[in-house]
Amino acid sequence: MHVEQLPARAARFGETASPLSEDVAARLRTRGIEQLWAHQAEAIDLLRDGEDVVVATGTASGKSLCYQVPILESVLSGSRDTALLLFPTKALGRDQLRSIRSWLVSGLRAVAYDGDTPEDDRAWARRHANVVFTNPDMLHVGILPAHERWRDFLARLRWVVVDELHVLRGIFGSHVAHVLRRLRRLCDHYGSSPTFCFSSATIGNPTELASELSGQRVRGVTDNAAPRSARAFGCWQRPFLDETATARVSANRETADLLAEFVAAGFQTLAFTRSRRGAEVVARLARERLQERAPALAECVAAYRAGYLPAERRELEARLTSGALRGIAATTALELGIDVGGLDAVIVNGFPGTLASLWQQAGRAGRGHRRAAATLVAGDDQLDQWYVRHPNELFTRAPEAAVVNTDNPFVLHDQLRCAVHELPLTPDDESFFGPGLDDAVLELVRADELRPRGRRLFWAGGSAPAARVGLRSGGTVEYELFDQDEELVGTVDGGRVFRVAHPGAIYLHQGRQFRVRRLDLQHHVAELEPADECDEYTQARIETEIEVRHLEREHPVGAADLHLGTVDVTNTPIAYQRRRASTRELLGIEPLELPPTRLSTRAVWYTMSRGRLVAGGLEPARLLGTVHAAEHALIGMLPRFAICDRWDVGGVSMAEHPATSTPAVFVYDGYDGGAGIAELAYEAAERHVRETLALVQACPCTDGCPSCVHSPKCGNWNEHLDKAGAVAFLDAAAG
Repeated sequence: MHVEQLPARAARFGETASPLSEDVAARLRTRGIEQLWAHQAEAIDLLRDGEDVVVATGTASGKSLCYQVPILESVLSGSRDTALLLFPTKALGRDQLRSIRSWLVSGLRAVAYDGDTPEDDRAWARRHANVVFTNPDMLHVGILPAHERWRDFLARLRWVVVDELHVLRGIFGSHVAHVLRRLRRLCDHYGSSPTFCFSSATIGNPTELASELSGQRVRGVTDNAAPRSARAFGCWQRPFLDETATARVSANRETADLLAEFVAAGFQTLAFTRSRRGAEVVARLARERLQERAPALAECVAAYRAGYLPAERRELEARLTSGALRGIAATTALELGIDVGGLDAVIVNGFPGTLASLWQQAGRAGRGHRRAAATLVAGDDQLDQWYVRHPNELFTRAPEAAVVNTDNPFVLHDQLRCAVHELPLTPDDESFFGPGLDDAVLELVRADELRPRGRRLFWAGGSAPAARVGLRSGGTVEYELFDQDEELVGTVDGGRVFRVAHPGAIYLHQGRQFRVRRLDLQHHVAELEPADECDEYTQARIETEIEVRHLEREHPVGAADLHLGTVDVTNTPIAYQRRRASTRELLGIEPLELPPTRLSTRAVWYTMSRGRLVAGGLEPARLLGTVHAAEHALIGMLPRFAICDRWDVGGVSMAEHPATSTPAVFVYDGYDGGAGIAELAYEAAERHVRETLALVQACPCTDGCPSCVHSPKCGNWNEHLDKAGAVAFLDAAAG
């Protein structure tokens, strides 16, 4: 559909204010680095001066050198300073551990401290390590609650590195923000004040996000001075299966064909897929295609995904780096910076949700001076179809903003419990936890979880709370999902379990398929049985009620009124349908008897007078389908304006809202207390409406499809959708 030629970019070099130590400079020269790029020199200067920094300069721009150099200079100088490095995944943390050890610096005692670290090694790390690689979860549950055993390390802590900043968003980012505040509070207790270095892919607001996460002023280093090879970027649309224009050829098939074409033409290529199963399917189909075109290359294509043994992954990475492996189909396990050398081409199977992720993936090709190619194969989602019809937007628009909500009372209460368990709370702690501290403390005292003594508050809630607080979910209740061998498959937030893991549900986890045999509401456990061969998917039917608790702001958007405020949402599962995955044929509808779930959260909502819509040609009987279709389309396009996923938000639409007697469309944060998404939706409403309207109008289907007004998470099974009505509603709101 479109090919964009991206020119090469020359490097820009810079020098630090004071020269690098001779030891570090010599080690850089052995790696072929004679000069620093300008952004590296800038970041190193700021860190040396004790300034908190965020380096947001995109893929392959040498961000890790920005914090490695000051840490290594400190070690080589004989200082007793320590450093704590946080990575979102264990694999990435251990990859970076290997990187810093490769400097072969005497006195560097760098270790991994995560869930895979043996107990003896943990004890050694606490006593002897000066550089610790871990992740936010382990800091939260394994280090901060045991701070007395880390007192010497924390007292000497000079550097805190937080890598892959762009993934610290929503509820996860909101929790991590408080974990970092707890870390700063303990450092202050032990007499240290570490300097923070954040590292991020390109996002819309790196400086603001880093400042919000740390609770301190952060300086941004965002002018990328690294060289870039020339590359071509293609946007690929899949053909329709038939003249009905409602279903397209399989994205896995198209991706596999492209992978085979690149490999046969002599280009080493990586194809990103959405799931484990997708990686395996794309690799198999590409090998089959190569058997026809270039049989000698068929065995040079493989899959790479989570679930492989570490030795298998290392072998694949080594074959890829050496060039023996010519094509690889991978999940996002290869997205977050693990070094596998330079590639010629990247294929992205479906828009990955954000421009930050897209460029992170595309940047895996062209590391060096070789010309590179990237191809986006558009999926069925609204965002995919928007970008394939507006390809210039991929190359000209600013990246999305990532948001956290440190004022979320549910997150704040959980994190305060952890903080008070670590150290008694004092009035001075408002500098760490903000103005919401007083209200949160009052509620916890009333609940007998905090006990006042003098001017301090002590923990009175029993056992350590950190183990009961998950960083990556919006609620404190998590359901554990076990297979028939009693192996833990995964966990599901209590707010989502009735949608994805109700009795009888087909549950997908990292490419594997299970059926939920039993859901234990008392013990928060689900029992699964394998269903890999089952050609079926399930979808729950949810009755949703929404009540406005507090209206904060409102303003007109075209003929609609837009509102922002706090709402209560009640979801009641009543049934689920079974459909054949290959044909979407309805196999049956089964009843569900499950209790309602309640959510207090943040929302934006659009209201429009019935008279305005009827005057525009919509009969009253069409109003429900109109607002329902508009709701789906708006949610599908929301990730263009905030780094979020459609599963991070919910929606409700009604032909007549009880409070206003007008048609209404609600879009709400899917987490108790909100994650900050509603505020971004409110600020971007005019652009959001216009671009959603353009998407629905441009879709070639007649009555609606997954590319415009259908939703994979619809609680009403995508019934009562009026595409033409949605166009009328959105057109009126667009003014």
